Amino acid sequence: MFSHERIIIRRGPESELPIIVAVHSTALGTALGGCRLKAYPQWQDGLADALRLSAAMTDKCALAGLPNGGGKTVIALPTGATPDPGLRVAALHDAGSVIEELGGHYATGPDVGTGPDDMVTIGHRTNHVFCRPAGAGGSGDSSPGTAAGTVAALRAVCRARFGSADPAGRSFAVVGLGRVGGRVARLLAESGAKLVVADVDPAKRSLADELGATWATPEEAQTAAVDVLVPAALGGLLTPTSVAALRCAAVAGPANNQLDTPATADLLHDRGILWAPDYVVSAGGVISATAVELHHESPQQVTARLDAIADTLTEVFASAQRDGITPSAAATAEARRRLVSRGQAG
Repeated sequence: MFSHERIIIRRGPESELPIIVAVHSTALGTALGGCRLKAYPQWQDGLADALRLSAAMTDKCALAGLPNGGGKTVIALPTGATPDPGLRVAALHDAGSVIEELGGHYATGPDVGTGPDDMVTIGHRTNHVFCRPAGAGGSGDSSPGTAAGTVAALRAVCRARFGSADPAGRSFAVVGLGRVGGRVARLLAESGAKLVVADVDPAKRSLADELGATWATPEEAQTAAVDVLVPAALGGLLTPTSVAALRCAAVAGPANNQLDTPATADLLHDRGILWAPDYVVSAGGVISATAVELHHESPQQVTARLDAIADTLTEVFASAQRDGITPSAAATAEARRRLVSRGQAG
C-alpha cells in the first residue's frame, strides 16, 4: 500500500522516456524534490527511487523546519544510455509538463544528472521549478548550501562522538568529490582536519594534492581507519557487508539514500558507529534554494537555517540515547511529530 499522495508515471510524448513524478506529502505545504536523470536496468527501478527519495524528502523538509513536503522526479534512461542534447531537452520538457499538471502542489530542482541550466529547460513548461541560474532569476547552484549544512552536521557529529565540535585534528574520509563533496573536503581542510579523499574520476586527484589530503580509491576510503566517513556520492553505500568492514567511529555525509535498507541502521548502531541520517545532513541545499526563491528570506535567515542543522542533529542524538534507539529511528519519530503538530497547527 502506497503512502504517497500522488504518483504519475507517463511515457513522455516528446522523449518517449518514462517520466515519474512522486508526491509523498503536501501536509506542510508544496512538495519539493529534485529531478533525477539517470539510467536504470528497468524503469521500475526508477519508480522505486522516486518513491523512496520523495518519502525521505518529506522527513528532510520537516526536520529542516521548512513549510514543505517531499516529492521527486525521475527521468528513467535505459541502461548505458547517454541522451543527446535533443533528447535531453525533450525529456526535460516532458518532466515540466507533468509537473505543471500538478498545479503547484510540487516543485522540482536539480538532482543526479541535472543542474541549474536544466531547470531553465524545465521552466519552459512550468513555473514550479527552483535553482535556476542567478542570471535566469534563480538561486543558482545549491551545492554551497548543501556543503555548508554538511559541515554544520559534521560538527554536531564530532560533538556527540568525541566531545568537541571542532574538526581540527580529526580524520575524515570523503568519498565523492563532486560539487558538494569537493566543497566539504575543502571546508574541512580549512578547519584543520586530516583528510582521505576518493572519487571514481582520477582527475579529482588534483584536489587531494591541493588540500594535502591522502588520495584513495572509493573502496579504500570507505574502509579507512578514520574518525568519520563522509559519503558524498551516490547512495546505497551502507550494506551489511560494507558496515562489517568499516573502521570509523561515525558516518555522516550528504549522499542521499545511504542505507540499502532501514535495518542497516541497526547494524551500525550494534557496531557502535554513530550514523547521522542523510536526510538531515544533506538538507542545506533545499534550505538555501527555497529560502531564497520560494520564501524570500534574508541571507542571515538562510545562514541561521543552515547552522540549525547541527542543532537538529544534536536533538536527534540526544533522543536516541535517551530512548535507547538508533538515530535513524529518533529522526523518523521527530519528523512524524513535526508533521503532525505543524499540520494540525496549519
